[in-house]
Amino acid sequence: MTAETKDQDVNHGVHNYSAEEKWVKPEDPVLLERLEWFKDQKLALMMHWGPYSQLGVVESWALSDKDSDWSRTGIDWEEDGEEFKRQYFNLNKTFNPVRFQPEVWADLAEEGGFKYLIFTTKHHDGFSMWDTKETDYRITSSECPFHSHKYADICKHVFNAFRKKGLGIAAYFSKADWHTPYYWAPGMARGREMWRGPSYDPDEYPWLWDKFVNFTHNQIMELMSKYGPIDVLWLDAGWVGKGKQDIRLGEVVKRAREIQPWLLTADRTIGGEFENYITPEQTIPDTPMNVPWESCITMGTSFSFRYEDTYKSTREIVHTLIEIVSKGGNLALNVAPQPDGRLPEGAIKRMKELGAWLKVYGEAVYGTRICAPYFKEGFAFTRKGETAYCFRLYQSEDQRYKDETIYIPYTEKVFRIDMLDGEENLEFSQTEEGLFVSMPRMTAKEENTPIAHVFRLT
Repeated sequence: MTAETKDQDVNHGVHNYSAEEKWVKPEDPVLLERLEWFKDQKLALMMHWGPYSQLGVVESWALSDKDSDWSRTGIDWEEDGEEFKRQYFNLNKTFNPVRFQPEVWADLAEEGGFKYLIFTTKHHDGFSMWDTKETDYRITSSECPFHSHKYADICKHVFNAFRKKGLGIAAYFSKADWHTPYYWAPGMARGREMWRGPSYDPDEYPWLWDKFVNFTHNQIMELMSKYGPIDVLWLDAGWVGKGKQDIRLGEVVKRAREIQPWLLTADRTIGGEFENYITPEQTIPDTPMNVPWESCITMGTSFSFRYEDTYKSTREIVHTLIEIVSKGGNLALNVAPQPDGRLPEGAIKRMKELGAWLKVYGEAVYGTRICAPYFKEGFAFTRKGETAYCFRLYQSEDQRYKDETIYIPYTEKVFRIDMLDGEENLEFSQTEEGLFVSMPRMTAKEENTPIAHVFRLT
């Protein structure tokens, strides 16, 4: 082990995120334009999927002995860590998602109001969900029963199906690879007491580290050159790229942008020129950020599929989206597919309900920017040009939605107030403290507490 074992960028599988001050504004006008595109999108569908879905465990993390205290709590059938690793690395031989229908996924994403996809091409375990030529540990290998299926090159078919719906594509790629012998090397402590980093000191074995760097570059370039337009290279494993674990990212990004000059890179937790946007995980920043950012948050309890998982309510999901957007970010909502290739029924229900809400109120979400007072006292605000939007959020048993007059803490001059999906040109008065709005008489359809009232402030 090296001193880097103490790196705390990941705690119980949850990544920290870079401080706003570490963000570096790109100089390339093409990238600046693409960041404006990114900030317009607001809602991504994130998908962690691989052979690990068969076990219902926390993605790859149980392979790391140094992370076993929290990641192996669900491993109740095998006490021997080495035997578990053998079982895990053999999951490719049983992964056969014959009910996978990429067009159905894309249809659901479109109906759910999602604007781009973040798909795991490879997690830390090294299993590649595309037809890579760099390793046999891949979905199209003859060892994997799915290799002869018409959709065997999963990344290809997922990317194509989502592009046909007009959705953007972000390729999630783990910079760590716990399967390749160039990272966890046999004979160099690739056994008990492994951690998330390499099993050797790259300074002592530079030739082996170079092999790993070349392997990583070749895999990235396969995705960048053979799988159509990619909007974002979404790089996970933030402990790689620091100190001794330099993978010379600038070299491969330069090559990738020669093919795809619009490519954004999200080099998580690293900061600098290749972290084009910041990625909080399972959290929302306390205050607005004036740089591009995206919170990745699970619909259920885990990024990977869990049997009989519990999903957040549609109300909670919408409130999460509203808070994130009001603070200047995007929501990457993670939905984990089942081992058979389908999305869980509970997740589908939430996606459809989210889409139905956005179909009515999406004007106040998509393409907006931050607007003071941002997120305050149960209210959230966004802006689009000269128009501001106000969300008044309600919990499930909240009776405030029946108020005949409401106070909105917004102090800029307003000439007109309309309710989205409601009465227009509401009566109001304005003081230095804010707006006092006369609410219309409720209709029968409003007998249940709404998720939010949404106002257009002109």
